[in-house]
Amino acid sequence: MGAGSALAVHAAEVPAIALRGSQILGPAQQDLGEADWLARLNNWKRDTQGQYPAWLQAMQQWRNSQRAGMAYDDAQYRRPELRWTQRDFVQTQAMVEDRYLYDPATRHYTAKRFLDDLRQRYGGIDSVLLWPVYPNIGIDDRNQWDMLRDMPGGVAGVRGLIRDFHAQGVKVFFPTMPWDTGTRDVGTSMHVATTALMAELGADGINGDTMDGLPLEYRQAADASGRALSLEPELNFRDERMLAYNQQSWGYWAQSLVPMVSKWKWLEPRHMVHVCDRWATDRSTLLQDAFFNGSGIQSWENVWGWWNQLTPRDGEALRRIATIYRAFPEHMVSVAWQPHVQTLHYGVYASAFPLSDSTLWTIINRTDWQISEPVLRLPHQSGQRYFDLWQGRELQPRIVDGAAELSVTLEPHGYGAILRLRAGASMASLPASLQTLAQQARKPLAAYAANWQPLAQQMVAIAPTRAARSAPDGMVEIPAAQFSFKVHGLEIEGENKPGLDVQYPWEAVARRHHLHSLAIRRFYIDRYPVTNAQYLAFVRASGYQPADRHNYLRHWVDGAPRAGDEQRPVVWVSLEDARAYLRWAGKRLPHEWEWQYAAQGTDGRLYPWGNSWDGTMVQAPEQGRSLTAAAVVGQHPQAASPFGVQDLVGSVWQWTSEFADEHTRAAVLRGGSYYQPQNSDWYFPQAYRLDEHGKYLLMAPAKDRAGTMGLRGVQDAAD
Repeated sequence: MGAGSALAVHAAEVPAIALRGSQILGPAQQDLGEADWLARLNNWKRDTQGQYPAWLQAMQQWRNSQRAGMAYDDAQYRRPELRWTQRDFVQTQAMVEDRYLYDPATRHYTAKRFLDDLRQRYGGIDSVLLWPVYPNIGIDDRNQWDMLRDMPGGVAGVRGLIRDFHAQGVKVFFPTMPWDTGTRDVGTSMHVATTALMAELGADGINGDTMDGLPLEYRQAADASGRALSLEPELNFRDERMLAYNQQSWGYWAQSLVPMVSKWKWLEPRHMVHVCDRWATDRSTLLQDAFFNGSGIQSWENVWGWWNQLTPRDGEALRRIATIYRAFPEHMVSVAWQPHVQTLHYGVYASAFPLSDSTLWTIINRTDWQISEPVLRLPHQSGQRYFDLWQGRELQPRIVDGAAELSVTLEPHGYGAILRLRAGASMASLPASLQTLAQQARKPLAAYAANWQPLAQQMVAIAPTRAARSAPDGMVEIPAAQFSFKVHGLEIEGENKPGLDVQYPWEAVARRHHLHSLAIRRFYIDRYPVTNAQYLAFVRASGYQPADRHNYLRHWVDGAPRAGDEQRPVVWVSLEDARAYLRWAGKRLPHEWEWQYAAQGTDGRLYPWGNSWDGTMVQAPEQGRSLTAAAVVGQHPQAASPFGVQDLVGSVWQWTSEFADEHTRAAVLRGGSYYQPQNSDWYFPQAYRLDEHGKYLLMAPAKDRAGTMGLRGVQDAAD
């Protein structure tokens, strides 16, 4: 049955529709609360074809009822300055630390390099969600707006980055975090602070992290700021009325053999859902579900520093989907959209997107076999023309009893798309689009690799120092030993996926949990973290001035520590600043295992003083919204390690090893700090135990420096 055909269904036959989160079950699907495997077992054998007319009528009645019940007003979707949201088909979330986005060596943003890579791999994006906050937020008291302003170049630099994206036709979003209530108080409401900063930057949208709909106050504040912003919550709307002013959203969709229908797109076809599964290494079903619904796709790959690149097959499928979307954008938001139109094959599902002079069908093949036979049978009128968009060619239908039978080739778990033009209708852009699609189709999706591989990491080398024969002043000798190095990363998300956390030189892949026996040579380590007085001596003797001075020693006044702070640990120093000091001092950063051995000895203890946590051994934690100073060093000698090293835990975080892959730089931080922002589990986790470490993403000194980040040095020992 084709789009626009009359559906005569008696009222008594109209079934109730079934919802599953933000999705609607298809014809004859059932959701009885059974386990997913049992639902799959039951649903494959149900007659989705015969139930379609009654189901579609029920869907239409339900939509009318829901819209009437919430007094739906589509004014926000008719705003000319926000019409672009309806063509925002492919969005990616990008960590601002991504090395394709910013080059710390030249100190320049590299939006073109970032976009060129995405165009080459999957056809590019329509918008980018730039992410400057989590997982580093909570390392000190900087709030979400502070961390955005701390990006290289500050507000002016970010404005320039946004202009670079706009020049490439890409819209820019930033997140807002409602859970960020433990860091510095911004002094105004969250919606005012966020929308005002977006207007200042010239951004285009706000992504509501963890939010089940951005409240109306965000729309009102955005309009008051003079900047028309798209609102895009991460989660399913808690209130259907939010659909009227949140033009976009994310879709964390359940998957089934029979594809489900987007609830929000069904209620408002112009609403752009970006389907997302950040942890999926096979996105084929996600892409099919999006194409079936005519929905957008979130092509997120850099997930908090874990690189989850689209496989070549998924990337090529996304390229072809996006090519069709961008060539026929008005079809994809058709108010006459009909999901689950009838097809001629089991396991083949289609949606129709009609306009006045043409209709576009998106088709997916859920089966494990290729189909090269008639797929759709449509009412035919003389003069109508048909095109296989996926293959980029015109179709010659078989006309039988006034119906056109259309044959296309669908790969196993593949895609198809058909365009029907009304007699006399013309589309000036169609020949060029067909040419592009035909060129893409020359190589089948099956010819592209579908296997996912984690990205290899390298540990940045630490150059040895001049060897000392005895302990230099202020340092402690650590004897040679065979050390069992056991540690795990405290990333909040990611389970234990390959590629997560770090990859030591002896490991084949990065992973969260690590265990290795190491022969450690004798060395010397600072008894205490480097103090403000020691760092001041370096600055005065060397004249050191970092190229990027933002946040550098921001706790000092007029180039020196405040009176009384001389023996507190120096903070607000980047990894580069720390290395500069240590080179001057004839020292180096400790390898992470050296730091742990100096803190733990050889008995595997959990804390420098033993196996039980004792809060009297460390500085009292700061849990307010404003950062206080770290305690003077040496206040807890009873908490020293077996070798006499002090202030290892609960004082300031300490820089150790750096790791890098093609997209992310990160440093391993040890020891935790005294600062503990409250009210959320999403803040940077503490690592007080000696078998735990933090992974801190690196971008540039301006953003990397922190009010709880210090250092201690190591010097090599002569044999």
